[in-house]
Amino acid sequence: MLSPEAQQLIRKPQPGRLRDVVFYLARDPLPYRKANYTLPGHEKSTLDEADEFIETQLTLSGYQVEREACRVQAFRRDPTKPKAHQYSPPSPDDPWFDVFNLYARKPGSHKPHETILLVSHKDSQSWIDSPGANDNAIGTAGNLEAARALAGYPSQRTLCFLFCNEEHTPWTSEIAAQNAKSRGEEIIAVFNLDGIGVKAPQDAGRLINLTGYCTPEGQVLAALMEHVNRLYALGLEQSGFERPFPNDDDGSFVKAGFPAAVINIGSFPYADPHYHLETDVPENCDYVNAAVAVQATIAAVLHLDAFGFPAV
Repeated sequence: MLSPEAQQLIRKPQPGRLRDVVFYLARDPLPYRKANYTLPGHEKSTLDEADEFIETQLTLSGYQVEREACRVQAFRRDPTKPKAHQYSPPSPDDPWFDVFNLYARKPGSHKPHETILLVSHKDSQSWIDSPGANDNAIGTAGNLEAARALAGYPSQRTLCFLFCNEEHTPWTSEIAAQNAKSRGEEIIAVFNLDGIGVKAPQDAGRLINLTGYCTPEGQVLAALMEHVNRLYALGLEQSGFERPFPNDDDGSFVKAGFPAAVINIGSFPYADPHYHLETDVPENCDYVNAAVAVQATIAAVLHLDAFGFPAV
């Protein structure tokens, strides 16, 4: 069991705080988070404005934010494809945009060379005017809540909170993972928060979290999520599932040589009927479910920090 002080941190994320962030990022003042869209009368893109908001929130929690520059293009839209999958590769002569990965790091006191990473993509779809509330303002809000909850925790290992971009190309988590590998970082676990609490309409009211993995190390993390959910009576319907290959932002780290990486998501296959559509609005998010999923993720992080990575 964790210490009583650590256990108190698990319950810090609350639905109301998640809701406030999602409405800011996906309704007002920002309708989207796109490198290729700037609000009338504004100088910066909505993605740049989202970055400024995220950086401010992290700074208020006591972090110094690092920026990692990346070059991306917007996807083109192909209306001949099914609605949820109308993105298509950009033309080589389409505009390029300078975007950023945002990092908030909390160095560990005893094992600073070991890093536990939480990642979420902060952008919305570049090929369609979608608010991207469930994909993935909700995960961004969850990552911010985890960073806030753990800001004062005296961790043994380094905790890192990464806010990347996945709805432009290339995915900037790939750049983050490759750069971490080239620097020789020792990332012992990666938790991707993407679509937390998102499920089929018929499952409304249920508290569901699925932890996806594609390696034995990831399976250990999925088992840890189930363990902490039971141990601290968080009330999730928590289970793990195996993916056939590395995907999403956790997959970027697996491909770069960090096998202990998982995704926490509300449904798989992804069951949001508003996926990649203009109707992915903040009113459709399940903030209670998302908050408990973040609590469970924090509990897993605290266990890894206190007791190390379980044997594979």
